[in-house]
Amino acid sequence: MTISIGDTLPGGTLLMLGAEGPQTVELADKFKGRKVVLFGLPGAYTGTCSTAHVPSFIRTKDALAEKGVDEVICVSVNDPFVMAAWAKDTGADEVGLTMLGDAEGAWIKAIGMDFTAPPVGFFGRSKRFTLVAEDGVVTQLNVDENPGVCELSAGETVLEQL
Repeated sequence: MTISIGDTLPGGTLLMLGAEGPQTVELADKFKGRKVVLFGLPGAYTGTCSTAHVPSFIRTKDALAEKGVDEVICVSVNDPFVMAAWAKDTGADEVGLTMLGDAEGAWIKAIGMDFTAPPVGFFGRSKRFTLVAEDGVVTQLNVDENPGVCELSAGETVLEQL
């Protein structure tokens, strides 16, 4: 089942690279009592993800914070090493975007945002989407149906909606 506005996000454990190596991040802790923008995308270092999606949140992070957003989280079906390198290469780490890997794609699948596209080697990847959650409840949801397009899920779109 695909997550919808008004639904409570499921908990889950994702990964990030910490000082000592990979560490788990409990999503329930990220959502509890907070306003969070979370965006999912097909993959680190892929075209639209690197040239449009992540940059849109780099550009809008401060303005989102002014609208009361506590944290901006990027989730991709990648390992934490790749997510950390990508954060460094894009500048996402410098502006404070949280880059989390859903290595198995389990959480993305749990919210119904998974897709597979064998011609390009994508298996169990994330659709391109953005959601706003307040205390874990989805208040906004934007999904780009074409994974090569970043319009509805761009940072600027979320900012306009807040």
